[in-house]
Order: sequence, then C-alpha cells, then structure tokens
Amino acid sequence: MAKQILSPLPGTFYRRPSPDQPVYKNEGDSVAVGDVIGLVEVMKSFNEVKATEAGKIAKFLVENEDAVMAGQPLADLA
Repeated sequence: MAKQILSPLPGTFYRRPSPDQPVYKNEGDSVAVGDVIGLVEVMKSFNEVKATEAGKIAKFLVENEDAVMAGQPLADLA
C-alpha cells in the first residue's frame, strides 16, 4: 500500500504559507517526518500539515485552496 499524507482536519488546504510565498513542497521533493507540506484552514485558524513518514512526494491529490475532509489523502509518497 502506498504511503500517504492525510488531512488532520476538515477545512481548506493551502500549499503555501501566504499568497506571495512559494509552496512548502513540490512533487518530487523529499520529505522527512515533521516536514510541513501545507496548511488546513478552519475558521481562520491555520493548522500545519506535517509528513508522518519520510519519503518523496510522488503526487499531490488535491489542489491549492481545495476543500478537504479529515483523513482525506492530500499527497502520495514514494
């Protein structure tokens, strides 16, 4: 089974800390446990989404500013 990074909360997923900043991670980037790959915003509160396993981001499964549910896969790890 493929490793995935899941959304910790329901809300809106953001790949960058603010509109004028670069994305946290791109497809193909390596991640270590605890690396931030994005944010989930819930009622103006921003929560970091962190990798729970080391690997390489094979593919993001949601787009920037997509609505996500708790436990929804956000990215596949290779």
